[in-house]
Amino acid sequence: MTKKVHLPDSDVEQMVNRIIACGRITRKDQRQFMSALLSQQTINQAEHDLINRVFELLRAGRLRIVD
Repeated sequence: MTKKVHLPDSDVEQMVNRIIACGRITRKDQRQFMSALLSQQTINQAEHDLINRVFELLRAGRLRIVD
């Protein structure tokens, strides 16, 4: 069962800023982002762009995943 998650813009922005500042993303953060991305109806373009920025940094090796 997929649970739809809506993260208000300010929450997404705060999470992304925190993740980028510390250079780490938790598994919980990752799950929230994935849930938001997979539920296309609940995120706007700004949220989508912020979340994609985090995944780009992950692919580039500029963020670590921590538990």
